[in-house]
Amino acid sequence: MPIPDIDHLVGLVARLPGLGPRSARRVVLALLRDPRGKLLPLARALESAAVSVRTCSSCGNLDVEDPCHICRDPARAKDVICVVEGVNDLWALERAGAHRGVYLVLGGVLSALRGVGPADLNVGPLFERLREGAVKEVILALGATVDGATTMYWLQEKIGPYRVEVTRVAQGVPMGGTLDVLDDGTLAAALSARRPV
Repeated sequence: MPIPDIDHLVGLVARLPGLGPRSARRVVLALLRDPRGKLLPLARALESAAVSVRTCSSCGNLDVEDPCHICRDPARAKDVICVVEGVNDLWALERAGAHRGVYLVLGGVLSALRGVGPADLNVGPLFERLREGAVKEVILALGATVDGATTMYWLQEKIGPYRVEVTRVAQGVPMGGTLDVLDDGTLAAALSARRPV
């Protein structure tokens, strides 16, 4: 027998990435079994985040302040900008501790099939920084997809007149990976991006 409030909650949770109707029902059931310990704290945290979290006007990251903590960090190399597709990519690079410069979150990649064009990408802050002349390198850290490659090519063309170094993240064999399970494209990229040992 359907219960409208529960069905509505299941429907909302099922919209989240990686969760279908079954997983959403399990999540909702776990929350409802302990409303004071799980459901109410989650509801309060969601409401607080909805009010306090904002998009950084300098890079596109999410934070409670604008500019974000990364852009405000005086220890960051402000002349090295790492361009990523989404905030999740920025957070992944931060977890790895691999980049000590600043970022630019595009908010997507160019895609003719999905109707995403240059006007849909958050490139204004990047070109504003380039016009200021304080950038020495732009790192393109986009996915190894057709849309990612198209976006990288477009960005290289647009950045070219600014005479800054444009690099891209290396692609190839992952840590712990073996060659026999990799696809041909990954193997080719790994071989062409080889370096001295």
